[in-house]
Amino acid sequence: MDFAYTPKVEALRARVNTFLTEHIVPRIWLWHEEIEQGQFPVSFMEPLKARARDQELWNLFLPDLREQEPGTRLSNLEYAPLAEIMGRVAWASEVFNCNAPDTGNMELLHMFATPEQYEQWLRPLLQGEIRSAFAMTEPDVASSDATNIQTRIERVGDEYVINGRKWFITNAAHPHCRLIILMGKTDPEAARHSQQSMVLIPIDTPGVNIVRNIRIMNHHAPEGHCEMIFDSVRVPVSNLLGQEGSGFTLAQARLGPGRIHHCMRSIGAAELAMELMIKRSKQRQTFGKNLYEHGAVTDWIARSRIEIEQARLLVLKTAWLIDERGAQSARKEIAMIKALVPNLHVAVIDRAMQLFGAMGISPDTPLADHWTWGRALRYADGPDEVHLRSVARAELMEHDDDDGTTAAYLRPSEAP
Repeated sequence: MDFAYTPKVEALRARVNTFLTEHIVPRIWLWHEEIEQGQFPVSFMEPLKARARDQELWNLFLPDLREQEPGTRLSNLEYAPLAEIMGRVAWASEVFNCNAPDTGNMELLHMFATPEQYEQWLRPLLQGEIRSAFAMTEPDVASSDATNIQTRIERVGDEYVINGRKWFITNAAHPHCRLIILMGKTDPEAARHSQQSMVLIPIDTPGVNIVRNIRIMNHHAPEGHCEMIFDSVRVPVSNLLGQEGSGFTLAQARLGPGRIHHCMRSIGAAELAMELMIKRSKQRQTFGKNLYEHGAVTDWIARSRIEIEQARLLVLKTAWLIDERGAQSARKEIAMIKALVPNLHVAVIDRAMQLFGAMGISPDTPLADHWTWGRALRYADGPDEVHLRSVARAELMEHDDDDGTTAAYLRPSEAP
């Protein structure tokens, strides 16, 4: 395993970082101003996307990108450090057409779409012309266990009829959202992991209703984390994604690389917090000392650096495993990074917020927003507890057979 960045990746890192520094960071406060004035999408998003595409910084996340498709084909390991740079600004990934949940939806469509579905949905997503949402989580059941979902997808003639309630559906309030990929039950009597299917629902289909855009820690996201009702929504049978009963398998295929993306963006946010923390510690004094001269602050800086480096290496290892052996073979590592990185994200940013004092919880730094999203990530794509359970089960299975190899390390019970 060699995680050193290749010359190709170093060149891409430099280009993405330059783009971020020159075109995105100078617009951070304009983004806030326009959002506060009710303008969304912001006025400069489409010009920035066009510029990124012209510079071939587009669709960087898709390892199986085909020759005729727009973008730059990279492995998960090559893309990971670029996602880290994008994570410094919450909305930066959209500029490069690398934003969730579109990335996961594009991966699903890339693997399972029919030619007709490809033309209708994947092509405009790859072009950055539309946005999309993924509807799995439900308010009435513990959706951390995907087999619990209750939304029904019933076949009636040549149509599927969908009834159910979903919530925290990211992107559903975006004015450019055109597609919802919904997971529901087609056969409640089938085996536990074969009850679910996925269907493609145009967002303007009759019966699709947005109840509200849910605030996250009282933070308003203009693209939406929506509660939705699907009331006798009808779509053609041809809108089935994959096969009936394959929904659980599709969900697992979708979530593996997506967790790499989330985690590397989180590390980018933590790196930014680290930089802000160090700069602040050199600029401020208390009790006649620079902040960095206080023992607690030096501990924060040291622990943050150690934790970031540990997390980055584990995420890069996971990306390498996915590239080399596939997401199924990296299931334990995917669970490990998802349990680890959001907690690191929150911990490092919390230290930076503490160092900034009251300013740290104000909108005058990016820290409060980054902290809020880091805390939300402990639920997104599965809560910590589910991933910790997966890691423990994998470890227990790896040591399922008592082959006697550990006995020699223990004192024999009959010993005096």
